[in-house]
Amino acid sequence: RRPPPPQSPLEKVVAQEGLSLHQLSGKWFLVGMASRCSYLAEHSHQLEATMVTVTILDGQSLAISTFRKLDRMCWEIRQHYLPAQAPGRFLLKGHRKSSKVDVVVGEADPSSFIILYYQKGRRISVKLYGRTSLLSDAVVDKFEQRVRAVGLSEDVTYYFPTYGFCDSADEFHVLD
Repeated sequence: RRPPPPQSPLEKVVAQEGLSLHQLSGKWFLVGMASRCSYLAEHSHQLEATMVTVTILDGQSLAISTFRKLDRMCWEIRQHYLPAQAPGRFLLKGHRKSSKVDVVVGEADPSSFIILYYQKGRRISVKLYGRTSLLSDAVVDKFEQRVRAVGLSEDVTYYFPTYGFCDSADEFHVLD
């Protein structure tokens, strides 16, 4: 007999209860991210201020527009988070079946911050967004506790610049 497959790190994450999707709409600033992504580790000195706009579609799915600079030009990256099997859980589909990403709203105070978990395959990452680019130490501590709880550490946690945001891009700099 084969042992059961190991539990995915995301299965242990509890989604924020009682969250209305409409509370998530609007502008968010990417404050911090924890990930074992090798590209992030090698290029962490080049992190750009990143802003996200969340729009609720059909009451269930999220349209996410990410604005960031690439080669000093503002780009908009559009994504569509589809509702998954439970409230607070979403699916981000890629072009290939293997490129799907599971997303969980781990903790949120919609007026201040949100902690999102992303899992692709067996790799997990955690992102902290704020309504402002600067958050309280208490919120940052909470984020760091959540990061440690999924087996990530300070050496793979990165904080983003708090200035130089883009809030729009021309039609030639949009990625769907």
